[in-house]
Amino acid sequence: MDDEEINRAVLAYLNKKGFNRDELALEDDQNKSLSSSAPPTHPESQRGSVKYQEEYDNLRSWAYRSLDLYKRELLNMLYPVFIHCFMDLVAKGHTQEARSFFNSFREDHEMMHLRDLQKLEGVLSPSHLEDMEYAHSLRQSKMNIQICKYSYELLVEYLQKMKSISILGIINEHINFRVYSGQPGLKLDDIEDEILFGNNQDATLHINKKEVRWGLLKDSFEERLEKVVSDSEKSEGDGKEVDLEETKKRLVEGGKQKKLKKDKSVGAIGKNARSETNSITMPPRMITEPAVPVMPTEVEKSILEDLRNRVKLNSLALPSVSFYTFINTQNCLNCLSISHDGSLVAGGFSDASLKVWDMSKIGQANMQREHESAANENALGSGEGRKSYTLYQGHAGPVYSATFSPLGDFILSSSSDSTIRLWSTKLNANLVCYKGHNYPVWDVQFSPLGNYFASASHDRTARIWSMDRIQPLRILAGHLSDVDCVQWHVNCNYIATGSSDKTVRLWDAQSGECVRIFIGHRSMILSLAMSPDGRFMASGDEDGTIMMWDISSGRCVQPLMGHSGCVWTLAFSCEGTLLASGSADCTVKMWDVTASAKVARTEENSKTGNSNRLRLVKTLPTRSTPVYSLQFSRRNLLFASGVFSK
Repeated sequence: MDDEEINRAVLAYLNKKGFNRDELALEDDQNKSLSSSAPPTHPESQRGSVKYQEEYDNLRSWAYRSLDLYKRELLNMLYPVFIHCFMDLVAKGHTQEARSFFNSFREDHEMMHLRDLQKLEGVLSPSHLEDMEYAHSLRQSKMNIQICKYSYELLVEYLQKMKSISILGIINEHINFRVYSGQPGLKLDDIEDEILFGNNQDATLHINKKEVRWGLLKDSFEERLEKVVSDSEKSEGDGKEVDLEETKKRLVEGGKQKKLKKDKSVGAIGKNARSETNSITMPPRMITEPAVPVMPTEVEKSILEDLRNRVKLNSLALPSVSFYTFINTQNCLNCLSISHDGSLVAGGFSDASLKVWDMSKIGQANMQREHESAANENALGSGEGRKSYTLYQGHAGPVYSATFSPLGDFILSSSSDSTIRLWSTKLNANLVCYKGHNYPVWDVQFSPLGNYFASASHDRTARIWSMDRIQPLRILAGHLSDVDCVQWHVNCNYIATGSSDKTVRLWDAQSGECVRIFIGHRSMILSLAMSPDGRFMASGDEDGTIMMWDISSGRCVQPLMGHSGCVWTLAFSCEGTLLASGSADCTVKMWDVTASAKVARTEENSKTGNSNRLRLVKTLPTRSTPVYSLQFSRRNLLFASGVFSK
């Protein structure tokens, strides 16, 4: 029996017993309750919801009709006004009106902000604005928009003339205009001012004021080897030779020296960087980090030989490129990684397997095929050809990333099963399974010394690990979305992470504290690379844009435009004069970055003139092969790899 039937029964009983007054009183109470439970109609509220759409539509039409000189700046402020109009309608309970408004104007912003719109599309009630961290961060932050004085005056005059109260309220609360004098134009060093970010502006500025010691790792193994190389070259000029025993003695003596010499660096960028780092305190190693690992004599000899035969690269002397193309992968190859000497290539597959190819064996097999008869050639193709790789199995989901240790004796792989596995290339076996992340691990990278590694995950954190411990040493939390890529600084004191929230963060590896937030990308960051001198960082995003950052100041030196697809991999040459980028557009591009130090050194160069700007030197197209991985060898030979897509 429902409430209505009960009420009718009570009224019938009161009428039967003659309780007329009680019957009238009960009817009055029922009428009042019905009137209070009925949904109220607020004509003013309805007019307000319609007013949002009218005011935005008029503002949009006015911006598109403005002069071309000012149109770009005026169109820039439409996106933040659009999303805040939508969220205001949702917050006031006008869900249907908000959905209609969203669908009416979303096409204007899909090209630049598709991922953000897909996230906001799920906001259907006021509670979602609080529960969804991305929407909540947008409501609590402001967007910086750079606009010339005349454009700003035109906008204010229009809004006041049209009495667009709702739009004015949104602009006052959620947009911070940075007005400058002069003609409209985008300043490259202030490109991040046009990007929406979910962090408090004051907090971000405070973080970017922290000191970052970007110098090289003091007394590193390669640095001592470079000293020996420079000394041996001088002695060879005088007719003297340095044998291996003398080399090892110099290495030991070099390890005991506490003061670095300024005239022993190799390469143009390295020389400038070390002369500058000598003027500041050299960064210490990580507290938990042991001494520089002792390497076998054969490895020392090999590295020494590589450094002696290193080719100096510049815009006129480009590197030789060795490209490894994989065919018949059935769209199951997710990632590729190349060892430092290019002898090994690892691939992660969707069937949870990891395969490692020894390129020297493949080369020997190819040479044998050329000298054998057709019958033997077919036999070899069915025998050794199929066994040209080593299969590693252990993951329970697709493998998304793989990385070699500096000496190539270990491999790390990460998977959708939220684990990281350590493999031995000598034993061809799994040694350790690291568990800590709660969701798929997108990337994993060894530190330059090989003792530590960092991982990036869908759980919006990056973690620092030690090879001898199964639990993470540090958890780096702060990104608002997936952490898609991770990269170590050359001195091992810092770790850079790129995220789907369109920011790059730099973390102190000792404290786990964020010391830099780099803002400027318009889409998710997919790749990172550190310059050999430790001063600059390059980041590539989903839209094909590459940005060169000055780590000490936290500012963008210059965006590099040229790719038409996702930038999946970046690599600096050994002396830091060239930057190689690999993309989904099936090209490898070479960028001259020698001017980055000059651009970042003085504020005058960053404000005026196009001289000393970074530039594209060469584009190397592939044959329908997106570029998955790039790696410069110690001799400055560029190795690249990709999967044939047709």
